[in-house]
Amino acid sequence: MALLTVRAAAGRLGVGYSTLKRWVHTGHVRTTRTEGCHHRVSEAEIDRLLAHQQPDAGRRVRAATDDESLAGLSARNRLVGFIDEVRVDGLLAQVRLRVGDQSLTAVITADAVRALNLRRGEDALAIIKSTEVMIARAGGRALRKGKRKKGKF
Repeated sequence: MALLTVRAAAGRLGVGYSTLKRWVHTGHVRTTRTEGCHHRVSEAEIDRLLAHQQPDAGRRVRAATDDESLAGLSARNRLVGFIDEVRVDGLLAQVRLRVGDQSLTAVITADAVRALNLRRGEDALAIIKSTEVMIARAGGRALRKGKRKKGKF
């Protein structure tokens, strides 16, 4: 059984070092301690956490950079995740995307939700540029923007 340092495990999980340390100290992550009292995370524990983060671990999400339909887009901050919730009310819709253990919300038009066929549990991309968050699907069509308030994410 291979054991990884907390920093290496955080990299494999796609979370920050401080986030994983917090999970260790709150008991959400099982670790083994070395003689020097350092935490080590097993490969099995990393697999458990990855399966917990992704609703369907068997499916592979294509990387945003592999998608030719987004090649001409100037925004380079692309987060791959899955849709946790879609709320449509009148002309606008609220889309909540899960990226690892984080949640990201964008407000887009209801037409964009229908055009992109956004549904709970589906894979999607959050494309972030300055104060805007855009939602896309790999191999998808046109993108819509959702404004976010400064300082809040």
